[in-house]
Amino acid sequence: MSFSFSQRLKQIPPYLFAEIDRLKNEMIRRGVDVIDLGVGDPDLPTPPHIVERLKEAAEDPENHRYPSYNGLFSFRRAVSDWYKRRFGVDLDPEREVIALIGSKEGIAHLPLAFVDPGDVVLVPNPAYPVYHIGTIFAGGRPYYMPLLEENGFLPDLEKIPEDIARRAKLIFVNYPNNPTAAVADLDFFERLKRFAKKYNIIVCHDAAYTELSYDGYRPPSFLEVKGSKEIAIEFHSLSKTYNMTGWRIGFAVGNAEVIKALKEVKSNIDSGVFQAVQWAAIAALEGSEDAVEKNRGVFQERRDILIDGLRNIGLRVQRAKATFYLWARVPSGYSSASFSQFLLERAGIVTTPGSGFGDAGEGYIRIALTVPKERIIEAVKRLANLKISVSQ
Repeated sequence: MSFSFSQRLKQIPPYLFAEIDRLKNEMIRRGVDVIDLGVGDPDLPTPPHIVERLKEAAEDPENHRYPSYNGLFSFRRAVSDWYKRRFGVDLDPEREVIALIGSKEGIAHLPLAFVDPGDVVLVPNPAYPVYHIGTIFAGGRPYYMPLLEENGFLPDLEKIPEDIARRAKLIFVNYPNNPTAAVADLDFFERLKRFAKKYNIIVCHDAAYTELSYDGYRPPSFLEVKGSKEIAIEFHSLSKTYNMTGWRIGFAVGNAEVIKALKEVKSNIDSGVFQAVQWAAIAALEGSEDAVEKNRGVFQERRDILIDGLRNIGLRVQRAKATFYLWARVPSGYSSASFSQFLLERAGIVTTPGSGFGDAGEGYIRIALTVPKERIIEAVKRLANLKISVSQ
């Protein structure tokens, strides 16, 4: 018996990272010692004090019931306190904060609250796939904003056609950026705020990587811009900051009406975050930042080793100021996909073709710094042995 998939599902390409996993596993079955620089999943453990708080909370029967759709008030208050300390932003934990089952979940569900079939959503390209996938699931039409190297991988808001801007309901942005590792300053955020206000568009800022930064750089929040809460929601996650990708907890903050609408969607779809995980997240947000600072040092060392190795063989790559990704130009004569395949087959190194994040990512590969330093050094040796002919 066969079943016909919905037209909605047929519009979605195979999930990028699932295909990478398939190719990687095929190489492993062949006996290849694979170095996986593909998917951005931190290899460092969750700090012990967070794990201990989970154990304690899991043993409390009060946490075995359905959680609040909004999240525990104690969790939302911890988020608002953290935002005040980190960004100087005041948030009402009752109305301007909501718990998420990871930021990806919230991002995917938000279009269901505001986008009707045929409505336009402004989506960066290249980008984390969930922005356009969430739009398509809501019946919306993505309008792709190219992120080009000559613009610092920032969208050129002035090039968005007037008729498109007037029809747009949401605009997704993500800084520090996945996959390009680009960063945005408050001047860009101010221009984005003015653009969104002019056209009555909700700014959806994915800020999952603000705490993974290097060389003393501290990325800003979009909500630091005066008046931004009138038109914005910001998504954040504990996944990358505290090495908690598998725990599935994040949060959204910002405009109270937008938060309320997201809550309405979630209350009809999911049952919230396990309370024991929320108590562990509180321990993360309220505890020492020593582990976070240590993480930055670990990833910065890996970044420097790999950048030196890539530049030594002639590849062009910028020194990322944040995220644990590098965005490297592929050599002349290769596409993003063919160069990724070349690295996997000839060197056993998994990378992500930039084209998998959108057609504007063609000509690049994304490299994740999520393996130990020793494996980074080994990857550099393998790259050097390839004798790649580079003409860029």
